[in-house]
This record gives sequence, structure tokens and C-alpha cells, in this order.
Amino acid sequence: MPLERHEGSTPPVIIGAAALAELFEALHKRGYTVVGPTARDGAIMLAELSSAAELPYGWGVETEAGRYRLRARGDRAAFGHSAGPQSWKDILRPAHEKQWSADRTPDGVVITEAVERSRYALLGVRPCDIAAIRILDRVLAGGKQPDPQYAGRRDGNLVIAVECTEPGATCFCTSMGTGPQADTGFDLAMTELVDGGDHRFVVRAGTPAGAEILSILPGRPADDATVSHAADAVARAASMMSRSMPAGGLPELLAASRESPHWDDVASRCLTCGNCTMVCPTCFCSTTEDVTDLTGDHSERWRRSDSCFDLDFSYLHGGSVRTSGQSRYRQWISHKLGTWHEQFGSSGCVGCGRCIAWCPTGIDITQEVAALSLLQMTAAPTEETM
Repeated sequence: MPLERHEGSTPPVIIGAAALAELFEALHKRGYTVVGPTARDGAIMLAELSSAAELPYGWGVETEAGRYRLRARGDRAAFGHSAGPQSWKDILRPAHEKQWSADRTPDGVVITEAVERSRYALLGVRPCDIAAIRILDRVLAGGKQPDPQYAGRRDGNLVIAVECTEPGATCFCTSMGTGPQADTGFDLAMTELVDGGDHRFVVRAGTPAGAEILSILPGRPADDATVSHAADAVARAASMMSRSMPAGGLPELLAASRESPHWDDVASRCLTCGNCTMVCPTCFCSTTEDVTDLTGDHSERWRRSDSCFDLDFSYLHGGSVRTSGQSRYRQWISHKLGTWHEQFGSSGCVGCGRCIAWCPTGIDITQEVAALSLLQMTAAPTEETM
């Protein structure tokens, strides 16, 4: 199980953009594989980075329902973008991963478990994605049978958060209570400021490991004016979000909407492609594949990410339970926003907006919830009709 992380009390420090190179050097010296954002293939992608030069300096993004585009910024911000198509789930629980292999030997069958032990430094983790990682920790590592592959990649991580000062148009983390400020779950938290030709970061430590790394970076104690400026930038980002999710009552709303006619409207637009589940930072459903060589002396079991939008996902003896697109979309959103609470004690949505941007037909989860809520209100009996 990953170590619990609690916000520390070390005072914030200001470091210049040039200090990012020294941050990389410090992380590599401590044996971390640095994973962070980089501009590639027309998007902000996550990759193993060898130096700070690979960060997406000067790139922002434009997002809207069914739309995602890189845009050139007018500055050299390294983290001036919102969530891209990948989440940290892609690093901690890859879409295709070997679980074990078996070999027939003269002494019998030898089974080798495929568990990767990695020391990742996760650089540029947004607060919404910190919330998503906490959900994955609870689901995949917090039960009686923890996932050894996930635990092997998750244990020993160093999490370097970056607070958001410019949300994407599809973001709604404020209404989910997951951002844009980082409150916990990090070793280091950075707020990037780029103004007046001064490119700098306000950095604070959340764990002793983060404090130790921060202590060797060139910087100066943060003055009150700069700390206030950084806090205002994050608060302004919260106020800029135009999308939102209702504050409460979602499990009850989804349960009451099981037979809503609105599902037919969604089904008329949904392609059941599963894009929303692939980009979602918390969707964790999977299937297994067994392969063997022609001799039968060597076999492997692989886990592959699956989606509740796949027709075979609900296959039982005789056929699939959810044959219609209507029933599959209803299952996804009802689990994500409704029954997830009963299973895991929280919503399965962190407000990152990826499912909105990467839906080919622009289905917006916030609009669908609003439509269901409106239908419930108009269908509710009033004193005049009772």
C-alpha cells in the first residue's frame, strides 16, 4: 500500500525556471525515473523525461466538447496547459501489462510473477489527478487483495504537483472539490508564475522527502506578496471554470433516473467507442488474455484495459446483458457518479474534463447530469398535482 502523505509545514520557497534543470538532476541522482508532460503528436503527453528541456515550454491547449488543440502561448510557461489525453493511470496501471508467465521444465511448471518495481518521480501532477491517484490507491491497493502490479509501480513514488492557474474550458474540478489548489497527496507542490518577464515557481514541501529535495534547489524564501500573488492566481482559475457538477445528491439522482427518457437522447449521440473510459483517470476495468507458444511450454497472462462500453464487457452465458448503447452509457455514468460512492466512499469523477474533450460527438457529462436533474424536477409531483 502506498505511503500516506500529509501536507508539511515547511515555508514556501521561490525558485527560478532555470532551477528545473537542477530538480531533474537531483531526482535522477536519487534513482527516480522522471515522468512528466511533453508536447508530442499534437497533444500534451506523458513520457519519461531525461531533462527539463523536454517540458512543453510555451504550449497551452484549447479544449471544448469534442475538441482538443495545442496552441502557442505568448510566454515560456512549462505547465501552462490543462489535462491532456493521458492521465497518470497510464503510468501506474498501463493499458496492456503482463501479469505472469509460466514455463514447463523437467522439474515441473515454474510460474514467474511480472511485478515491476519502479521509482517514479511524477512531475506536473494536477490536483484533480492527485485525487484520481488517491481513488486508484483505494481501489487497487487498499483492499484485502491489492494489485501487485499497481503497487509495484506506485510504491516509492515522488509526487510533484503543479497547481492550475489557467483551467481548460472543459474543467470542473472546483465543483468536485479536487482543485485547482493542491491540499494534500504531494511531496512538492509548485505554482508557476510568468509575468513581467519573471518566470518563477512558488514551491512548498508536503513530505520530508520533498523537503529534502527542495532544500538543495537554488531559491529564496517566498515573500508574502509573491505567496499572495500565487494564491490569487489559483483562486482566479477556480472562478474561471464555466462547467460544474451539482454539489450533492448525485447517487440519488442517478438511482431515480434509471427509466428516464433522457437515456434515449444520449444513445442517439453516443458511439459507444469507450473514449471516455480510456481517458478517464479513475476507470480501472480490465480483462485478461492468456497466450501460449506453439509447443505449449511457455504461456503468459496479460491484463488489458476494458470498457463498460464494450459489448462483450457484460457478456454472460448466452449473451451480453447490456446490448444497447443506452444501457451502456447509463451504466458508466451511474457507476461513476452514483454507486461509486457506495463502493468506495467517494465519487469516481474528479472533474478533469477529459471525457468531454475526447468524446468524438462532444457529449458533456455535466450537461447530461443537468438534463437528468431538470427532468426529475419537472416530473416531481407538486402540491397542486397531488
